[in-house]
Amino acid sequence: MDLRLLRYFVAVAEELHFRRAADRLHMSQPPLSRAIKTLEADLGAVLLRRAPGGVSLTAAGEVLYAEARSILEHADRIPARVAAVAGTVTLTVGTLGDSAEEAGPRLVAAFRAHHPMVRVRVREADLGDPTCGLRTGRVDVALTRGPFEDSGIRTHVLRHDSVGVVLRVDDPLAGREVLRVADLADRPWFRLPEGTDPVWRAFWNATTPEGPYRDGPEVRTVQECLQAVLWNGTIGLTPLGHALPEGLITVPVADMPRSPLVVAWSDANSDPLIRSFIRVADAIYRPAGRASRRV
Repeated sequence: MDLRLLRYFVAVAEELHFRRAADRLHMSQPPLSRAIKTLEADLGAVLLRRAPGGVSLTAAGEVLYAEARSILEHADRIPARVAAVAGTVTLTVGTLGDSAEEAGPRLVAAFRAHHPMVRVRVREADLGDPTCGLRTGRVDVALTRGPFEDSGIRTHVLRHDSVGVVLRVDDPLAGREVLRVADLADRPWFRLPEGTDPVWRAFWNATTPEGPYRDGPEVRTVQECLQAVLWNGTIGLTPLGHALPEGLITVPVADMPRSPLVVAWSDANSDPLIRSFIRVADAIYRPAGRASRRV
């Protein structure tokens, strides 16, 4: 069976929409539709129910989806396993400094179970580089946060997290259930260093890539951010759910977009280990009820 057709089918089955699946596969919609019809003809079964708003899986489609995922996962592991036996293979993973919890023990254990012979090296980057060394070639793949300028870089979204503002517990705004960016306009914000990716810098500064940037102390690590809040009453944004030291609190900011947790890799890098890392991370971080999205 043609693995390419199975990959196309899995993308449509997970997106439940031909256009979104085509975008994900970096192809136009008509050849994707033709490919699915070819697969249906080969199997002698209708796999998808078409509707103006999208598609749904038939009973035959559900069976093929489960089988296709298993086949593709096995096929994806073959090159990496052969390479690992042939010699020492290293995957260098970039993370944002102070964000070790993102690459937690569940992800490590799951990846090691798939690739026990692969040596994994982790490199931490400060908050000035959201690609964690991808652009300079220091890492093969990054577990990081968006948004950032992504020319030449591909990303796979693992989940989206709501954003809040970090405050001291004695701050006048700390008792509010929710805030808006306008409520924080006259406060000192921590700043990311000059030369930081403009899209990333603008997001965490709640402004535009063209500025103006808010005034406040320059920080390069999460710990520097937290200390600036504790010592000086500076404020800054963070994904909700991160553990905070005593004396700090996070209040949701209603009009801030959510921050995506992503796996990022270079467009030019087709290493099968990266594809496997993405698949494992997707399974670990997938929100309940969301189907896995293959790349």
